[in-house]
Amino acid sequence: MDIYRRFLPLRIRLAILSFVSVVLSILVAVILMGVKVSRLLEEEMGMRALAIARTLAQMEAIQNNVGHPGGASIIQPVAEKIRLATGVEYIVVVDMNRVRYSHPVAERIGGKFSDRDLDPALSGREYITRTAGVMGPAVRAFSPIKVDEGTRQVGVVVVGIITPTFAELFRAIQAQLYPSLAIGLLAGLLGSLYLASRIKGAMFTLEPEEIARILEERTAMLQAMGEGIIAIDRDMRITVINEEAKRLLGTDDEVVGRSITEVLPDSFLPRVLQTGQPEFNQERVLKNTVVIVNRVPVRVKGEVVGALASFRDRTEVHHLAEELTGVKSFVEALRVQNHEYLNRLHTIAGLLQLNRVQEAVDYIFAVTEEQQELTRLLTKNICDYSIAGLLLGKYSRARELKVDLHINRSSRLSRLPPHMDAAALGVVLGNLLENALDAVREMEPSRRRVAFEMRDDSGGLVVIVRDWGVGIPSHLQERIFEQGFSTKGTGRGIGLYLVKKHVDTAGGEITVHSREGEGTTITVRIPGESPCSTPSSKAIQGVTS
Repeated sequence: MDIYRRFLPLRIRLAILSFVSVVLSILVAVILMGVKVSRLLEEEMGMRALAIARTLAQMEAIQNNVGHPGGASIIQPVAEKIRLATGVEYIVVVDMNRVRYSHPVAERIGGKFSDRDLDPALSGREYITRTAGVMGPAVRAFSPIKVDEGTRQVGVVVVGIITPTFAELFRAIQAQLYPSLAIGLLAGLLGSLYLASRIKGAMFTLEPEEIARILEERTAMLQAMGEGIIAIDRDMRITVINEEAKRLLGTDDEVVGRSITEVLPDSFLPRVLQTGQPEFNQERVLKNTVVIVNRVPVRVKGEVVGALASFRDRTEVHHLAEELTGVKSFVEALRVQNHEYLNRLHTIAGLLQLNRVQEAVDYIFAVTEEQQELTRLLTKNICDYSIAGLLLGKYSRARELKVDLHINRSSRLSRLPPHMDAAALGVVLGNLLENALDAVREMEPSRRRVAFEMRDDSGGLVVIVRDWGVGIPSHLQERIFEQGFSTKGTGRGIGLYLVKKHVDTAGGEITVHSREGEGTTITVRIPGESPCSTPSSKAIQGVTS
C-alpha cells in the first residue's frame, strides 16, 4: 500500500478507484438486469403456457374423451399437434384420477401424474408454477377441464415450457451486450479521469493525509487563539467555534451544526452573510461581557459562502491600550521636551556668551517655574497617570507647534466615569486636543490658541476644548463624527468617530458650537462617577525632570 501511494500520483489513484467503481457498478447492473429480464421472460412464458392450456381445456375432443377408455388415442394426437405448433416442451392431459392421456413420451401415457402441485388444479383452480424438472427449470400452467357448462370437472391440462438459465440468457444476448458494455466502460474511464482531475483540483493537489494533518493543525491553532472564533456557512449553521468563543458565549454544549440564531439570537453574522461587507471593531455585549467584534465574509472564488466573527473581551484590549497610551504619551513628552531643552540650552549659552548672566538666570528660573507649576497641577488634580501623561505630552506638543495651550488651573479628574476606562478617556481627550491644535497651527500668531478644561462632580465628567481656528461650516457640523469623513484629505476621519463612539458607549453626549472664522468649542458630558487611584508623582515628575 505504501508503494502504491508513493509511486502513483493522487490523480492516477483516483482515476483507478473511480474506474474500478464504474466497472463494478456496470457488472452489478448487468446482473440485476439479467435477473429482471429472466423473471419477465418467465412471466411471459407462464402466461403463454396458460393460454395454451386454456385453449386445450375448451376443445371438445379433449372434454369428450378425457376419463373415457380409449380416450388417449384421440387426445394424444391433438395434444402433440398443438405442442409442435406452439413449441412448448410438453402438454399433459390427466383425468381426475391423475391418469395421463397425453405426454411427449408415449410410454408414459396411462401412467399417473405424481407431482403434488397438481392438487389445486384438481379442485378447479387455474395457476402457474415454477419447477426444476429433468430437462431443466420450467414454468407450468394448469387449467381445469370442465363440462356441462363448467359445472363438472373431468380433468386437467398441464402445459410446460423450459425457461433458459441466466447463462443461456447471457449467451443469447451477448452479441448485443458487448458493444453496450464497451461503450459504458469507455464512458466510465473518461468520466473517471475527469472526476479525478476535478477532485485533485478541489483538494489543492494535496494528499488525504496532508489534508487531515492541516485540519488538525487548524483546529489546534483555533483553540490556542486568545480570541473567540465562530464561523457559519451560507445556511447560517455554525461550522467552527473554539473554546474561547464558547466561554464568552457561556455554553459548553456542542453547537457545531446548529443555527447561529438558535445559539446567539441577536448575532449580526447573518447580516454580513447577506451584505458581504466586513464590520470591524464593533462593540457588543455577550453574556454581560463587553467584547470587541470583527466580522468578515468568507469568500470562495468571489462568492460569499459563509461569515466569520472574531471577538475579544474589551477589558483586556483596553488594558493593553491603556498601557500603550501611557507609554506613548510619556515617549512623546520626552521627545518634545528634549527638543525644547536643546533650544533653551542654546538660548542660555548665547546669553552667557554675551555676558548677560542675570538675564540667563532669570530665563532659567522662568522656564523651571512654568514646568514645575504644570507638573504640580497634573500631579495634584489628575487621578490617572496615563491621562496626566497625555495632557503633559499635548502641552509639550503645543509648545513645539508654537501654539498657546491653556489648561484651566481648576481642571481636575478625581474619578473615572463608570462606563469609561482610562484608555477610552485618553482616546477622547487626545483626539479632541489634537484636532484643536491642528485647527490653529496655520493661523496667525494671535489666534494660535487652544483652551482646555476638565472637571468632575457628582453629576459626572465635563470636558471642554476650544480653539480659535477657522470654524466648521454649519452644513458639515453633523457629519464630523462620521467614520471616514474629513475635509483634510483621504486616510483621515477616524479620530472624532472614535470620540463619539466612546462617549456614546459611556452614555454621554457631545455638543459642538462653531462659527466660521471664529473657532470651535466642543463640550463632552459623561454621567456617573467611579473612584480611581492617584498616580505616582514620580511617574509624572520623571517626564519633566
